[in-house]
Amino acid sequence: MAMTEPWTPSSWRSLPALQQPEWPDPGAVDAVRERLGQLPPLVFAGEARALLRSLGEAVEGRAFLLQAGDCAESFRNVSAVAIRERLKVLLQMSAVLTYGATLPVVKVGRIAGQFTKPRSSLTEKVGGVEIPSFRGHAIHSDEPTPEARVPDPERMVQAYYQAVSTLNLLRAFTKGGFADLTQVHTWNQEFVASSLEGRRYETIANEIGRALRFMQAIGIDLGDERSIHEVDVWTSHEALLLDYEEPLVRRDSTTGHWYACSAHFLWVGERTRQLDGAHVEFLTGVENPVGAKIGAAATPDELVGLCERLNPDRIPGRLTLVTRFGADRVHDLLPPLLRAVRESGIPVLWACDPMHANTFVTPSGHKTRRFDDVLREIEGFFAAHREVGSWPGGVHLEITGENVTECLGGSEEVLEEQLDHRYETLCDPRLNVRQSLDLAFRVAELMRAA
Repeated sequence: MAMTEPWTPSSWRSLPALQQPEWPDPGAVDAVRERLGQLPPLVFAGEARALLRSLGEAVEGRAFLLQAGDCAESFRNVSAVAIRERLKVLLQMSAVLTYGATLPVVKVGRIAGQFTKPRSSLTEKVGGVEIPSFRGHAIHSDEPTPEARVPDPERMVQAYYQAVSTLNLLRAFTKGGFADLTQVHTWNQEFVASSLEGRRYETIANEIGRALRFMQAIGIDLGDERSIHEVDVWTSHEALLLDYEEPLVRRDSTTGHWYACSAHFLWVGERTRQLDGAHVEFLTGVENPVGAKIGAAATPDELVGLCERLNPDRIPGRLTLVTRFGADRVHDLLPPLLRAVRESGIPVLWACDPMHANTFVTPSGHKTRRFDDVLREIEGFFAAHREVGSWPGGVHLEITGENVTECLGGSEEVLEEQLDHRYETLCDPRLNVRQSLDLAFRVAELMRAA
């Protein structure tokens, strides 16, 4: 029987790698990879193991995953204010979910690494001119010219240093007092506070404050209780650009295992999850918790095969399956997959991405999503789990901390003619803060009934 070669960070290179840029100068890419390989890790193995344990709790129905953040991060949007506003909405949504459903929420941001995007077409038309499709700031500029869309490997180094800055701020905010539960009122932005969602949030903030004061009144010392004063917000992104991911893999000195040190959690996309492909091969060798996006084309046998590849040791929390079917198809397509994976005995965390299969283009040319479709897919996701008797363990959302107008609807409705007001995304439309809070209240209600 032939011996298989041991996995290394470069094992993926022998397999087909889809959605990769065509670098004009391979020598320059080699030089950048070497530089990245000498830089410190962005995250650490112990942190990834802590997240794995938390996700394992969610697999068992004792926690819920909130994975949310930018569609594609921008090199132009790395200010402390921008990062703080994104964190605010994540903390607000988490407070709503935790209070409403009385379950711990595992907070994972699409942040500090989401600099690339897969595209369905090699080119796009801008002003009647056909140019290479925008694939993310780690590859090239979003400026709509052929010259700006030439892949530049130096941008991978810039992505690394932007991730360093973002992580530095995240750690300062989450461990330095900003995320303290006693500050729960300060997370409500001024432009949200007067809205229906903002007022509902203030009600919860008041109740949390009363609960904290009650505990103090009966003699419970909250001063040393870390969970009151600090939170864990983990980082994640799609492991798409393998020339960036490979040099940031490190061998953990305490266990001898390989860890991807570009983020705590990495996922493989719907377009790159082939069992014999480079991206799945890359994720098989790292010990981080990993995810896979699952769309309408997935079959039960194919999905079980993917679970076997990505979680052969059957570790709870190792694998999250993120489903994206569309509001009209989720209830028909999801139950057979739930049953097949359950019968395989492989533990997985199921999360719902209600964004990507509900995207359409308006007559004005804006990519958008209807809030009601996003909510309907989540409702269908919960209903399918209720039918099968499994745990709907999380949601995966594209959101922003800004008052943008990119998705239609919500309780304070964004209309189609308003999309131009603040349509700022680099790629896909995101829920604004009001819509994100509105969705959190709806999801909390579904969690209580699950």
